[in-house]
Amino acid sequence: MITSNIQLGIDVYIDPTTSINNVTIGNHVKIAKYCSIFGSTHHPLEIGDNSYIGMLSIINGYAAKVVVGKNVSIAQRVNIMADSGPNASPLMQQYYPILTGNIIIGDHSWIGANAIIMPGVELGEFCVVAANSFVNKSFPSYSVIGGNPAKLLKKLTL
Repeated sequence: MITSNIQLGIDVYIDPTTSINNVTIGNHVKIAKYCSIFGSTHHPLEIGDNSYIGMLSIINGYAAKVVVGKNVSIAQRVNIMADSGPNASPLMQQYYPILTGNIIIGDHSWIGANAIIMPGVELGEFCVVAANSFVNKSFPSYSVIGGNPAKLLKKLTL
């Protein structure tokens, strides 16, 4: 497990198979097996109180700010990335530039298994992302979204 520049709240559980660095983690957070969760010294990643990160999930906040709100449920194999592109090939980047952008996951949101959240996406509070969805644009609070690319399926009423 790789660990550095970590601020932990109280009653935090991080499985020993998970790697984290450059992260601020709130109180009562649980992070399951085999996750990779990281920010950078310039963009520390934030995870709010009472949130859960499912196994085999990746949250990449290296190139831009990533904030996971309070009471957020992230299922297994979710990929949240603040940058995406052909980083090993400057020539390919001429055709497909690297995308970079902040990501915000609002409080009380639920991200389904195998979802992918791309750079620059902001999800409001109480958003639901269906399993296997590709989210490449932002959605307001109380949105239920799904698909490839994700679209609004319905609005929650509380």
